Amino acid sequence: MSRRYPKHPLVGIGALIFQRDRILMVERGKQPLKGYWSLPGGLVETGETLHEAVQREVLEETGLRVQPVQFFEYFERIMPDARGRAEYHYLLMDYVCKVEGGTLVPGSDVARAEWVLRKDLRALLITQGTLEVIERAYRARRRRT
Repeated sequence: MSRRYPKHPLVGIGALIFQRDRILMVERGKQPLKGYWSLPGGLVETGETLHEAVQREVLEETGLRVQPVQFFEYFERIMPDARGRAEYHYLLMDYVCKVEGGTLVPGSDVARAEWVLRKDLRALLITQGTLEVIERAYRARRRRT
């Protein structure tokens, strides 16, 4: 099934992975959104649970093994073409995850994987809506502590 002009929205996952005052971000190395920074993540494969998908995608993109700790929220991304038709349509399930092992190294579909200070996020070219999700997650972390 093509990601472009899908018949139905595609289900994906994203990982909110914190290390003190930093969050793990990846720079997309392929289209769509090549050159944009986002949370590690990707599409859920048939027969795969959301937890399995987030673990697989984070490992593939960053070299890190993670454990999903908590579902955070869902995010809907609709990217229209020049005519206004939905060229891409994703339903993204974001999970707070903790690192359990591995070595940070960018995978084949990302250009870079880095721990980014919260204060430096606004300087990055970030996918639409991602910064708002991250800020909500930071606020939720602060309320829990």
